[in-house]
Amino acid sequence: MGEGALELLAERIRDYRAQVRLVRAEEIPNAVAKALRARNARRIVVPPGFPAEWLASGECEWLSDEGPLTPAELDRVDGVITSCVVAIAETGTLVLDGGTGQGRRALTLIPDYHLCVVPVGRVVRTVAEAMPLLDPIRPLTWISGPSATSDIELDRVEGVHGPRTLEVIVVG
Repeated sequence: MGEGALELLAERIRDYRAQVRLVRAEEIPNAVAKALRARNARRIVVPPGFPAEWLASGECEWLSDEGPLTPAELDRVDGVITSCVVAIAETGTLVLDGGTGQGRRALTLIPDYHLCVVPVGRVVRTVAEAMPLLDPIRPLTWISGPSATSDIELDRVEGVHGPRTLEVIVVG
């Protein structure tokens, strides 16, 4: 991973106007609870395989996507919590491939809030280091900050193609 990669990842994520916090492994449930409480998020979608021990107990209604939930149902939740297959420090990019704990693509495109928990072992410094870790057959979603676009006048519009709010918990 290289010296300073976690700090660089956090800096780049903040550059994209996303929120990020660095925590120790034992702090994950408290960090998740704090993030959701700050947004008053109560109904959260949890993809299959997301570690149950990372979820704070009692404060939220954890909705399983096994079934799966319809787009209308996803539109009515407060957010989604996932992990990622890899996080790239230099670009502040999270890559999801629909694997365990990440869920299908719709989970991270429809709800207005996305909370992603990134274990230190999934952080690499460069895109070149990330590429061999990715399966080109899987549906890759590359996330660099909350959804945003600009018109010809450079007026920024957020939430057009995904969540308006991205929050990342990096576990170091």
